[in-house]
Amino acid sequence: MTYQETLDWMFGQLPMYQQKGVAAMNAKLDNIISFCNVLGNPEKKFKSIHVAGTNGKGSSSHMLASILQEAGYKVGLYTSPHLKDFRERIKINGKVVGEDFVVDFIEEYKPFLEYQKLSFFEMTVGMAFHYFAEEQVDIAVIEVGLGGRLDSTNIITPEVSLITNIGMDHTQFLGDTLEKIALEKAGIIKPMVPVVISETQAETKMIFNLIAHQLKSEIVFADEQPATRYTTDLLGEYQKKNINGVVAAISQLKGFDVPEESISKGLANVIKNTGLLGRWQILQQNPLVVCDTAHNKEGLQLVLNQVQKQTYYQLHIVLGFVSDKDVKSVLQLFPKEAHYYFVRPSIPRGLDVGTLEEIAKEQGLMGEKYMSVQQGFQKALDNADDEDMIYVGGSTFVVAEVV
Repeated sequence: MTYQETLDWMFGQLPMYQQKGVAAMNAKLDNIISFCNVLGNPEKKFKSIHVAGTNGKGSSSHMLASILQEAGYKVGLYTSPHLKDFRERIKINGKVVGEDFVVDFIEEYKPFLEYQKLSFFEMTVGMAFHYFAEEQVDIAVIEVGLGGRLDSTNIITPEVSLITNIGMDHTQFLGDTLEKIALEKAGIIKPMVPVVISETQAETKMIFNLIAHQLKSEIVFADEQPATRYTTDLLGEYQKKNINGVVAAISQLKGFDVPEESISKGLANVIKNTGLLGRWQILQQNPLVVCDTAHNKEGLQLVLNQVQKQTYYQLHIVLGFVSDKDVKSVLQLFPKEAHYYFVRPSIPRGLDVGTLEEIAKEQGLMGEKYMSVQQGFQKALDNADDEDMIYVGGSTFVVAEVV
């Protein structure tokens, strides 16, 4: 198969949460354990940092990778989802995995993948672990896909675990309270492995303390000693919370020499070192165009606070969601004075644009609907003056169509 044919098979034949939602979920680790057994248990052949959380885990993962690269290490980075190319999910020192590796890997293990009916995420995790082991990385930063306890990445024993924060997202899988969600995220805490919590929350602190104590794991609440002397090239005030957790995680990492200069340079060069896209990404000036992949209530609140701090004459918002979000409660966060361009991301789970427009109008948000992200984005560009601002967001998949 060609690279594109391989991707078509991966995306199309096997269920993928990003495309199909609940139908793609497999709430157990049996498949990934079996697959890694077939692969020779690559997850045991490299050291790792495990990163979970509702918001900030992607940015934090890239920050960690950038710092460790600056310290001279060969660093694997596994994240999800991708924006433009599947290979963004699997990188070493900022370089994406090769097309040939993806094709050869799927071709070699396709009979097993079909027989075991592995999910898209399970096969991708196995691919990443195999690649990192084969390339003999010094350490890999592994981002949780969903939750923690039953996430396919949760077969590693990391050097340190990082949990960024807890918010009300994916409640159909993780629970309908912060406490229940925290229990799922805390599932990445391993016996006698230090765990860092980026953001202290009253509802979840006791849970993390209890589980860490049971597992004899040192626990650090990073915002109790904030790393205020550092800055990052990732824009947005909300990155300060991520910096706290990342710096604390580095301080808990044993056996690696990470000087102060590497932390500073790593945080200042995240985009250059790792190729991260979609976090308060400025696409152009005059008019100012910003996109951000925040897609749940907590994340969007932080981003919209950042929007309100900008200077502009008129605000234009290109907005779309997937269908399993509590859109009504999310839309309550958005400014009523903006002009809206309601769009539908081009995936099966994309929320119907007519439905979005109707819910938005109930919340006092006025605008027009467009049948594609590109149509809505182009109309916003046509309407905006040089002094205006355009914000594009609501879903990772909306941002993916404009970057």
